[in-house]
Amino acid sequence: MERVVEKTGKNVSEAVVAALQELNVPESMVRVEVLEEGSKGLFGIIGNRNAKVRVIYEEEDDYSEEANLNVLEKGEAFLNSVLEKMGVQAVVVASQKDFGVSYDISSKDMAIIIGRRGETLDALQYITSLVVNRGQAEYNRVVLNVENYREKREDSLQKLARRLADKVVRYRKDITLESMNPYERRIIHATLQNYRNVKTYSIGEEPSRKVVISYKRD
Repeated sequence: MERVVEKTGKNVSEAVVAALQELNVPESMVRVEVLEEGSKGLFGIIGNRNAKVRVIYEEEDDYSEEANLNVLEKGEAFLNSVLEKMGVQAVVVASQKDFGVSYDISSKDMAIIIGRRGETLDALQYITSLVVNRGQAEYNRVVLNVENYREKREDSLQKLARRLADKVVRYRKDITLESMNPYERRIIHATLQNYRNVKTYSIGEEPSRKVVISYKRD
């Protein structure tokens, strides 16, 4: 949708500023047409004429090429572009899920995409979510997966949680895990929420927040 504002001022700059304030957008996002340059007149007093401008703002959902792509295509195109720049050959398959949008990546370079403890994959997922939800009326949750890494990681965290919980109960001493992202911490909390004689809580600040498995007496 196009919005047009005409303003006058002592000079062109003043008129443009007034128009930008009404539109509430930066100058880089508008097109300016000078209708009248304005003049000071005789001795700068007699016959002064104000400058007049027309400022045109085309809202993003009308001119953005991304708006012509649906949610699945936007994310898929973005991921293919990023992976290509990373020098990674991969196949991205997008699908609509009940929770939102899923992108499954297949590649022989999966270690590069996943990164240390999934840090690269989480970063890609976060950025892809920003791209996918840009200009959307409703928020779409985005999940990236590589060769079922998410499922394997969840299984290993559940086993780790139960093994450490057994130690806590046996020795009656709290155990603090290494720092984890919110997704991984939720897995630990959920796995042990009904575990007898054990409670869990998180400490620290992001991105170094950690889960504590603590002994709880009946």
